[in-house]
Amino acid sequence: MEFLTEYGLFLAKVATFVVAAIILASIIFSAAHRDRDDHEGEGELKIRKLNDQYRKLKESIQTRLMSDAEYKIWSKKKKKEYKAEKKAAKSSTKEGEGEQPGKSRIYVIDFDGDIKASDTDTLRRSVSAVLSVADPKTDEVVVRLESGGGLVHAYGLAAAQLDRIRSKGVPLTACVDKVAASGGYMMACVADKIIASPFAVLGSIGVVAQLPNFHRFLKKNDVDFEVLTAGEHKRTLTVFGENTDKGRQKFLEDLEDTHGLFKEYVSERRPDLDIQAVANGDIWFGKRALEVKLIDEIKTSDEYLIEACDRGDVVSVSFQRKRTLPEKLGLATSAALEHTLWKVLSAFRNQKIQ
Repeated sequence: MEFLTEYGLFLAKVATFVVAAIILASIIFSAAHRDRDDHEGEGELKIRKLNDQYRKLKESIQTRLMSDAEYKIWSKKKKKEYKAEKKAAKSSTKEGEGEQPGKSRIYVIDFDGDIKASDTDTLRRSVSAVLSVADPKTDEVVVRLESGGGLVHAYGLAAAQLDRIRSKGVPLTACVDKVAASGGYMMACVADKIIASPFAVLGSIGVVAQLPNFHRFLKKNDVDFEVLTAGEHKRTLTVFGENTDKGRQKFLEDLEDTHGLFKEYVSERRPDLDIQAVANGDIWFGKRALEVKLIDEIKTSDEYLIEACDRGDVVSVSFQRKRTLPEKLGLATSAALEHTLWKVLSAFRNQKIQ
């Protein structure tokens, strides 16, 4: 009994802390949301040369496997190569040669999508930056894409950002390591070439909408809810009002129309695809997706980019918005809260096991 009493007090303290943390996090995130518009334009473009990253990774393993004598020889050789490269670069600058003509660059942009395609703003800025310097004759853009889809209008805008690359004639490759479904596939299909890992999830060319309805619950408790509209189709289905067959039919017609637009969009960008066979909302894993021509090649993004290093400079481009102080505090609070919740759940689970 004493143990149960102490354990109950412990849970009460934890619950109090969790509630207080949630309230604090809500206040901080509300403040961050208010400040966001004022700082929307602030941020910086991050550029990383992935050739150096992959080279250092390779050299790190090589040097650890060398004997001391082998490492000394290798180190001297590398120093000579570095001096020669530096001298050649300095010489070309003096002669006004600048960049080597026809030198290829592969620009890498990442998109990690949620239901609202929140990464679209950073995608827009990254695309604008790349298009200002990319040469359609020699360069390429690679989008590392991960998304299970979401809101139609949000992903329509994200896909339109990639369409800007295609319309400029710059070759575009989409790499999918995990998932590009629904709105995610809407974005991927814009690319000239889609590459996916063997078990990446692709497809889901369909439209879904779902919402609860509390009308019977309200009616049972004698609560009236009025829906007043100006325009026959202003509100076809509601959460609290009584839905009609006519309203449901109109809603379904809208879904079918959206699905038709989705299919047209994919068909225009991948004309060899049998759209009727794949536009049923189903998903395919990488190898199966290749069979039905949803993708063009089975390969991971790492494999593709490492190979691209032999063709030119592989450059990662990302726009990062500066976080306000309330946002930083909010993220820290959120992480601490998540950690605490996991500890409580683990302790509770261990207690049950004992």
